[in-house]
Amino acid sequence: QVQLVESGGGLVQPGESLRLSCQASGSIFTINYAWYRQAPGLQRELVASITRDGNTDFVDSVKGRFTISRDNAINAVYLQMTTLKPEDTAVYYCKQRDHYGRDYWGQGTQVTVSS
Repeated sequence: QVQLVESGGGLVQPGESLRLSCQASGSIFTINYAWYRQAPGLQRELVASITRDGNTDFVDSVKGRFTISRDNAINAVYLQMTTLKPEDTAVYYCKQRDHYGRDYWGQGTQVTVSS
């Protein structure tokens, strides 16, 4: 049974930074890691993704501010968020896709950016 555990959310002021972590337990060969977010009243959106080989992609609104990285050896993915803005406030979810195409989701971690 694969489970994803996220950590690192919290309350910060505009301009500050946070680092989210997500690690899988159980047997999984992850080929794609991703972070999504969902703000109240909005649809869940893809924020950033990284392949096993290290190819990355970001939504335009976070380019230059967020960095995604992964550790294939422990099936972990990280999201370094800098220069946070109030509009980054959301519940952040990690997703890992295995080599069978199955998607696994974390439980979500709240990020609140407010002065």
